[in-house]
Amino acid sequence: MYMRYFSRLLSAMAGPRPVVFTGPSGAGKSTLLKKLMKEYDSVFGFSVSHTTRNPRPGEENGKDYHYVTREAMQAAIAGGDFIESAEFSGNIYGTSKAAVQDVRAKNLICILDVDMQGVRNIKRTDLQPVYVSIQPPSMAVLEKRLRGRKTESEESLQKRLKAAQVDMELGKEPGIFDVLIINDNLEDAYEQLKQALLEEINKVKKVNMVS
Repeated sequence: MYMRYFSRLLSAMAGPRPVVFTGPSGAGKSTLLKKLMKEYDSVFGFSVSHTTRNPRPGEENGKDYHYVTREAMQAAIAGGDFIESAEFSGNIYGTSKAAVQDVRAKNLICILDVDMQGVRNIKRTDLQPVYVSIQPPSMAVLEKRLRGRKTESEESLQKRLKAAQVDMELGKEPGIFDVLIINDNLEDAYEQLKQALLEEINKVKKVNMVS
């Protein structure tokens, strides 16, 4: 009931088409998003996700994630406050309805950073976003990047690698993504990303110039 109501609400809302980003940890998705937000800060608005995991060094509550307790997040999900949610490595992640509404109301392209389960959940709504997948060139490169972070235990790293393998295979399924970018070189990947979203970017700029 909550999902059907919010789907109708989203489709009726005026605002730019959102963009859903997904990709395994270590693919460079966060770096690409930060570059996009820096260059187009008046075009994109980041939908800040909720999570029950602890903040990493340098992360800020309300900016990188909304850090909440498992009990609080489970209650909010049960209350229908989230578009999508998923559990990974013992932590829950999710996108709240309020976060998306706030961004679209400002005539900004709402960025949603989700996993594959989140992508499938969003596809059941009427949100109609642009689906973008950021992938590493290989599992070997991904493992090197993750080990280079030195933020994961061996057990956690193996779980991420296993999830990444599944993610990469699912990303090859036809019809799931509008844009697939292999992040072998950061600058090249960023140029591909900008070109893929140029039409939506120009639409927002045009509206902002008129207003």
